[in-house]
Amino acid sequence: MNRILWADDEIELLKPYIIYLQDKGYEVITTNNGDDAVELCDKEHVDIVFLDENMPGLSGLETLSDIKLKHPALPVVMITKSEEENLMNQAIGEQIADYLIKPVNPSQILLCLKKHIHKKSIVEEHVGTGYREEFSDIGWLINSATTIAEWQAVLRTLTKWEMQLDAAGSGMREMLQMQRKEANAAFAKFVQKNYLSWVQGRSALQPGANQPLLSPDILKTRVFPMLDNGDKVCLVVIDNFRYDQWKIIEPEVSQMFNILSDDLYMSILPTATQYSRNAIFAGLMPEQIHEMFPQYWVEEGDEEGKNIYEEQLLSTLIQRYRRKEQPEYFKILEADFCEKVIGRIRGHRNPLTVIVINFIDMLSHSRTESKMMRELCADESAYRSLTLSWFRHSPTMRLFEWLARLDYKLVLTTDHGTVRVDNPVQIIGDKNTNTNLRYKVGKALACKSKDVFVMNDPKQYGLTTPNISSSYMYATSNDFFGYPNNFNYYAQYYTGTFQHGGISLEEMLCPLITLEPK
Repeated sequence: MNRILWADDEIELLKPYIIYLQDKGYEVITTNNGDDAVELCDKEHVDIVFLDENMPGLSGLETLSDIKLKHPALPVVMITKSEEENLMNQAIGEQIADYLIKPVNPSQILLCLKKHIHKKSIVEEHVGTGYREEFSDIGWLINSATTIAEWQAVLRTLTKWEMQLDAAGSGMREMLQMQRKEANAAFAKFVQKNYLSWVQGRSALQPGANQPLLSPDILKTRVFPMLDNGDKVCLVVIDNFRYDQWKIIEPEVSQMFNILSDDLYMSILPTATQYSRNAIFAGLMPEQIHEMFPQYWVEEGDEEGKNIYEEQLLSTLIQRYRRKEQPEYFKILEADFCEKVIGRIRGHRNPLTVIVINFIDMLSHSRTESKMMRELCADESAYRSLTLSWFRHSPTMRLFEWLARLDYKLVLTTDHGTVRVDNPVQIIGDKNTNTNLRYKVGKALACKSKDVFVMNDPKQYGLTTPNISSSYMYATSNDFFGYPNNFNYYAQYYTGTFQHGGISLEEMLCPLITLEPK
């Protein structure tokens, strides 16, 4: 039974309210002064306090202050005859839960109780009921999806319910995860069936229902038209940034920017920086980069960084399209450098600024390597929560604030997403096969799982071939590759980690957001 403490110097006049609440199943403790209210809060367990503002002795505001000092989480509702704005401001400043003007009616009191005592259970029940009612519709959406737009709708729907069930603390998240796995299995088949035609159909600058926007076409279709319109543009690429991570920081970004478009594009395969991010900056498929600018292409087996030539590749794209902009390029790997970038953009205000932010990528990798990070980032919900905490408290928030002040329009995107893997599958390859857990490049690749996508002629798919007989093999859904000789180690160490390179909704359907300052 929930307990209410009601303090009012005319408590006897409130008997009808007290009887009403008792009939609703509440226990009501009463007092006619502030001193007793503070003492009762110390001695008794109460779930909420109704507090008259105008009492002799210790005033309502003084009583509120004393209660909050010892019990900061206890909701207190101020009830007063005064409508003075200054009094309301003081009460709100003391972190009051609600503010009611006399005369109050029983339904107002009941609404306060539902809002401040029962909100969690009401929301959980409402969200759970909503998801159960839509469960069959989501299943139908997954099983009937045959176009890019329909698969984007699947991801948006699953993400919406994930976040609502997270917020409600609902126990139905396992059911939703089962549906997400079902969706990823079906999405993998869709990709296998259509990927070649997408790569070969890239010439269309305005993709239709069956031709997605791919990595190499982001700048020419989204950024260049904004520059042609006279806008000052900043392209922000957050590595490993999933659609659900965008949605979790969206309320923070919305305080600074209006959202002009909330779109999704298709990352090329492999969903790894060497391929997908270089493709964004070059405006070319990997094989085209290798042929046209071999000095900027790094092979799988090379020891140097796979994304060290992004600025140079961006310059080649600008030159090929005969554009007059001389973009400024920044790659942010640590907080101190972010502050320096803020200083640079304040001083230069270049028409085109490109910023790569690597925190999410570092978070996913450290989650694999660090036991502490595994505990902090145990599941999808925690992964989103850490993303939100990072954005709120890192210099990235200040960077966005300055971009808004300097009147930049933003194109916010990523090179690929990441998926939480939980099913190891055995693969065989030669000693030169790459180490990525979600895709393999090598000779004589063989896998026990049938749920893989194999590219035996990589050039057809716009990919380089380290050897004449090299092929690419991709894990799908939540699978990851392990070698037979140390399979148990791989299975134990990498299960539950966030990986990228393969085929899943999370890795391939990437946020592409256009923002303008408020």
